[in-house]
Amino acid sequence: MAKPERNRRPQETAGFWDRPQLLNLAADLLFVFGIAVLAWAAMTGVQRLPFYPLRELVVVGEIERVSRAQIEHAARSALAGNLLSVNLDEARGAFEKLPWVRRAELRRQWPHALELAVEEHVAVARWSRSDGEPRLVNTRGEVFAAASGDELPVFSGPEGSSAAMLERYREFDSRLAKIQRKPVALTLTAREAWQVRLDDGVLLDLGRDQPRQPLAERLDRFATHYATARDKARVPVAAVDMRYPNGFALRLGQPDKKSAS
Repeated sequence: MAKPERNRRPQETAGFWDRPQLLNLAADLLFVFGIAVLAWAAMTGVQRLPFYPLRELVVVGEIERVSRAQIEHAARSALAGNLLSVNLDEARGAFEKLPWVRRAELRRQWPHALELAVEEHVAVARWSRSDGEPRLVNTRGEVFAAASGDELPVFSGPEGSSAAMLERYREFDSRLAKIQRKPVALTLTAREAWQVRLDDGVLLDLGRDQPRQPLAERLDRFATHYATARDKARVPVAAVDMRYPNGFALRLGQPDKKSAS
């Protein structure tokens, strides 16, 4: 007869403390964690110590539009801590929010100062808005919020078109200089039609730029023949419609010199 099998005792599983590899890994992790905590504590302690106190903000370069009071106000709100702990990115952002500041750069100047370099906007035109908020266009065609008492041309167009309008303005200004006229207002409609107000109040309706009838050609036609046509009319001219393929039409009346001023 077959003998019955004896009850077999299940093999015991080795515990955590019986595994040298796990113990070594845990020890390594605890060691690295401890070093990180000590380093963080040491850095925090050094930053709180009265070492390298921030005592001076040195502004390098010439600044014309940004006032000393504006810089001091931004510095008080943005510069916290000592020379080691101050957050340069946050501080730079605070200075770049000031009117007329296009870009700001900050560098640590050991042992107790920060060096601030400011690039200011150079305004070339006003940007017309329906809400009345003063905005200007700089030499790069960028719109920025600021007010100016300078005599500047006025741009009116869709948002995002300021760079293209500045390029056109420079082209128009160059061509109109041949007849001693200057554009003082430039309008780009939603349908991409162009209008130019001259310094004598006359409005030029140039229409849309087309391959067969480019704006430059229409403007040259105006510069060549307008004086003769105006003299023949013998009455004031309020506007000139340049949208015709081979000529232009005069709208008689008093020019709007208020819009040109």
